[in-house]
Amino acid sequence: MRPLSRRALAGALAGLLLAAAALPALAGDRTITDATGRELSVPDDPARVFAAGPPAAVLLYALKPQAMVGWVSAPKPEALPFLRPDAAALPALGRLTGRGDTLNLEVLLAADPELIVDYGTVSDTYIDLAGRIQDQAGLPYALVDGRFAQMPQGIRQMAGLLAVPERGEELASYAERTLADLDALLATIPETDRPTVYLARGPEGVETPARGSINAEIIERVGARNVAAAETRGLATVSPEQVQAWAPEVIITIDRDFAANVGRMREWRGIPAVENNRVYLAPSAPFGFIDAPPSVNRLAGLIWLSHKLYPDAATGDLQAKIAEFYELFYGIRPDEAALAGLLGD
Repeated sequence: MRPLSRRALAGALAGLLLAAAALPALAGDRTITDATGRELSVPDDPARVFAAGPPAAVLLYALKPQAMVGWVSAPKPEALPFLRPDAAALPALGRLTGRGDTLNLEVLLAADPELIVDYGTVSDTYIDLAGRIQDQAGLPYALVDGRFAQMPQGIRQMAGLLAVPERGEELASYAERTLADLDALLATIPETDRPTVYLARGPEGVETPARGSINAEIIERVGARNVAAAETRGLATVSPEQVQAWAPEVIITIDRDFAANVGRMREWRGIPAVENNRVYLAPSAPFGFIDAPPSVNRLAGLIWLSHKLYPDAATGDLQAKIAEFYELFYGIRPDEAALAGLLGD
């Protein structure tokens, strides 16, 4: 979740002021408390829900796809085979949080949602934004903590908002098992045997998230050591010379062009990950395994990374595990050919 620019927020609030007179006051059949401690009145069984940002859209899709009024951005063509057809065909409405002025309030209000939800960072910025839009639009706007450590709890909380507690318990229990299995695996691997990792973004591979950032959270959760210094904060642009100095044992990339070309880039030669063929392209359909967005899709990323980083210690069949995740969370079980295409490096 990222805040709107001041210009976009001013325009959003102006539009909401005009629309507010035509909307009823906040209405609902039950009172809930969101991750910020705010009490909200929400419908007993919300049938039309808008996700404020991409992480919330993924979790809403996994929990209650029939309640989605649209996506924040249209799914890419390569994502469509892995999504339920009815949900995949929903319109792109824009986002309340994120880069750029993608929000079109007239379209949002025309979609007639009963509830707005967001999933991710909970901070004063997002609390203020949620409160302002809720007051002006007459719509309950709930925030759910999206940190990795809170994932099972966050799934259950969102499921409670959506009135699908049984579905929420199913997904939350899966998350708990996945995290417990990972911790059991890591207990067998000494710290000194855990690889150093560089997370490469962009076609040149020079954008990277620092330790502690939400984009790199999965690297740390899987027990690896992110080489990017924490001092850089968030996403940083570095030089190949800096990556040479860091000498990562593994490079994980989310960019197909970089993965295809890094072996031929002179400035990347000599880096242990490149020399030892340990540059891995993270799967990205229908959602990224690393972040893009940082939501429950990262559970599949934990499974994938455990096999890539600890090939001698990870157990079970990777394809079967990913197929199980997709069937449970996305409602689509990929066949062998689709899995091979998805997981191929």
